[in-house]
Amino acid sequence: MIFSIFTKNNCVLKHFTLLILLLVSLSFFSQEEYPKDYFRNPLDIPIVLGGTFGELRSNHFHAGIDIKTQGREGLKVYAVADGYVSRIKVQQFGYGKAIYITHPNGFTSVYGHLSKFADAIEKYVKAVQYKKENYQTGNLYFKEYQFPVKKGELVAFSGDTGGSGGPHLHFEIRNTASENIINPLLFGFKVADSKSPTIQGVKAYSLSTDARINQQNKSFSIPIKNMGNGKYSADRISASGTIGFGVSVFDRLDKATNKNGIYSLEMLVNEKRFYYIDVETFSFSESKFINLHVDYEYYKKYKRRYQKTYKETADKLSMYKNLINNGKINIKPGLNYTVKIIAKDFEGNVSSIKIPVVGKESNTIFKKQKDTTAYKIIAKKFQRFSKENVTIAFPKNTFYEDIYLDFKVENGIAKIHTPTIPLDKSFTLTFNVSNYSEAEKQQLYIANLEYVKYPRYQFTRKKDSTFFTTTKSLGNYKLLSDKIKPKASILYFKDNQWISNLKTIKVKISDIGSGIKNWRATIDNEWILMQYNHKKKILTYNFSDKKLVGSKHIFKIVVSDNVGNTKELSRTFYKKQVN
Repeated sequence: MIFSIFTKNNCVLKHFTLLILLLVSLSFFSQEEYPKDYFRNPLDIPIVLGGTFGELRSNHFHAGIDIKTQGREGLKVYAVADGYVSRIKVQQFGYGKAIYITHPNGFTSVYGHLSKFADAIEKYVKAVQYKKENYQTGNLYFKEYQFPVKKGELVAFSGDTGGSGGPHLHFEIRNTASENIINPLLFGFKVADSKSPTIQGVKAYSLSTDARINQQNKSFSIPIKNMGNGKYSADRISASGTIGFGVSVFDRLDKATNKNGIYSLEMLVNEKRFYYIDVETFSFSESKFINLHVDYEYYKKYKRRYQKTYKETADKLSMYKNLINNGKINIKPGLNYTVKIIAKDFEGNVSSIKIPVVGKESNTIFKKQKDTTAYKIIAKKFQRFSKENVTIAFPKNTFYEDIYLDFKVENGIAKIHTPTIPLDKSFTLTFNVSNYSEAEKQQLYIANLEYVKYPRYQFTRKKDSTFFTTTKSLGNYKLLSDKIKPKASILYFKDNQWISNLKTIKVKISDIGSGIKNWRATIDNEWILMQYNHKKKILTYNFSDKKLVGSKHIFKIVVSDNVGNTKELSRTFYKKQVN
């Protein structure tokens, strides 16, 4: 009788334990529940994406979704739910013209690259711009009572402002309290997608000094074959020691040909999950760790991103879940392994690749090449090095790990390693300019020579006999001189011409040296707002901004580059007033 009770209780306890483990497991992998019918489409047209949430971008993960606007600007943009305009920002790059709406359910929606705001908001913003005499407003914050909005209310018009690559609406949803960005598709927005992701390539990495892959201690690409229906196969490899993998993968949605990012990436080793990441949510502060998440060196050399299926020690991304040994695989001689990498898009379309691995002891003796450079970086220490007229200074933890740094100065070019190592912080690069005259200093600037034919202006601070800049990119830098004025031409009308039918004044500007820094335009000596489209290199003033007095007017513009060269234009025009 006692044995019977003990056995029965044991069975109950066993089943109870299994239930608890199952619930814990489900809660660990399940997403937070987000309201699915609270928000509406911000546009009147079906959502077709030009960019997905969490997509791999330069130095960051994409923080929203890019909704195509059929190649047009000026589509009506609506508040996705009740709330109030809590913030507006107008900047030359970044999100361009952007509006933030705070909702009572704890979320904030963001709309970027806008062409203009709804009338009341536009009037307020332009008043700020004219008061500051500056196109860029900085952050403008508002109280709940200033600009309340209802779901479906017109708040703006779509555009192509800021760092946009073409007309579209950048749309985000954030947690209002934490400012963390959340995948908007989790809120029930529907996007047609019946296509599985495309796996372009797979790489294997030796992650320890004793590791071997096909008798070699290095990383290399593995030949793959597309079997159809989202299935891929890879050539068998032999290995030993600690190894890892990376995959180049993209997704395409219906009604669009552009390449988008995937939603999740998983790796199984002999059917056991070793690695998992998804793009449900992340914070802006962690986005920089994309440079550890991808094979940064390969990307900088060949412009293709491989996502690692293992986690680097310094990588602080919160998107990883339930990693075993950080996704690194310890291969034992004599054992066989099947590595399966699974890529999914948001709709659950799947592609996967199987990589057979044979554990095989290597007879190859690997001798690490001895570093001979005199510039050793201890990541946790501040370090400064000088050579000829150049000094480089690295704050502690600029690098993610200790390295030997290549540093030399040749023909005036400061060669600071190669730009294939990601940095966590900016370092300072200083040139001694004491041998230059004051006139020469005025025209000098520090240039990044990543593309030799197209030197890029590096924000240069000038102080007495030194010029310095801060940057997060290693590579080649040089002092260059810019003696050429910017170019500027007024479009569509000549001097002393009647332009009653024109609604705008447009000026095309460019600079082949240090680049455009700013411009100032006036009509009858009063400042006017000119919006710059940096892709088309055109400044535009809208006559609706101000009522002109009289019919004869003088338009003037001064365009300056980054070293102070200026180009000035003046033109007289006549215009009848329209009531």
